[in-house]
Amino acid sequence: MPIRFDRKPGLVVYLTAGDPSLDATREIALAAIDAGADVIELGVPFSDPLADGPIIQRAMERALAHGPGRGGTTLKDVLALAREIRAARPAAGLVIFSYLNPVLRYGLRKFADDAAAAGVDGVLATDLIVEEAADYLAEMDRVGLAPIFLAAPTSPDARLEAIAKVSKGFVYAISRVGVTGKQQSVAADAAALVARIRRYTRLPVAVGFGISNAEHVAQVAEFADAAVVGSAIVELIERSTPEEAPGAVSRFIKGLRLRDAALAP
Repeated sequence: MPIRFDRKPGLVVYLTAGDPSLDATREIALAAIDAGADVIELGVPFSDPLADGPIIQRAMERALAHGPGRGGTTLKDVLALAREIRAARPAAGLVIFSYLNPVLRYGLRKFADDAAAAGVDGVLATDLIVEEAADYLAEMDRVGLAPIFLAAPTSPDARLEAIAKVSKGFVYAISRVGVTGKQQSVAADAAALVARIRRYTRLPVAVGFGISNAEHVAQVAEFADAAVVGSAIVELIERSTPEEAPGAVSRFIKGLRLRDAALAP
């Protein structure tokens, strides 16, 4: 099904699959959807997460250390988890968020087939650049998956245009250069980047990297279609017991929209 944001701003919630366990991730994802998340990004644990800050790095280390059979959470496990979430919440947006290496090791064609069969809507391969994505794009198109790319403030206009041309679902605008992690405020570059992206596409634009509270979400709503919240939720899970985490994440997500509700006429 197409990814959509039924209200502004939409909320995209990132979870590291398998942290603290696959069962816990499933329950957290369902709680997040019920609390108002439009899209769940299931992060595939990877041993060298270059784009992620220390909070998500720790989550990936835990998921790799304590996966099924203690062999670590694998891409196959994440796809099985996606299938369970899709069966339980048919209308939710569901994206696989992975570095390219696990996908290539799994097999690009097999991954595309299995992701589509699991009910995934889209895929974001964080370290795949659009200039080298021809084979990947062909497989995404073959099975009807939405390819989602990262666009950075440092991206030249030609690259933004290329990203916009092949993207489906939404474009993920990185609010700042660097790694993921909580920040005090939304980077000033974010609004300018979204304006540049809009020259080339009518797709929704979601802003991520550093979005961690209701104030940030309200700021993003002024110029973008959706906010991506990751490190703040992953850190909340880290501080909670597996039993507490779904409720804690649900309350946090509901709170992200409180400022909008307070300002509504």
